[in-house]
Amino acid sequence: MTDHSSAEPSGTAECRQCQEFDLAEAVARRERDESRATDCRVLRKRHLAAAHGERS
Repeated sequence: MTDHSSAEPSGTAECRQCQEFDLAEAVARRERDESRATDCRVLRKRHLAAAHGERS
């Protein structure tokens, strides 16, 4: 299984939406639902760009 963990982007530690995406991804991975886990990562990445101005 691939490890998708990474260092948390700066400035997002207190963002509730970021935390919710992280939790949803963790739940999906625990349930072995990789499709939903991927969706969570994509949504978090979009959120980071829109709300935190971060680019990949």
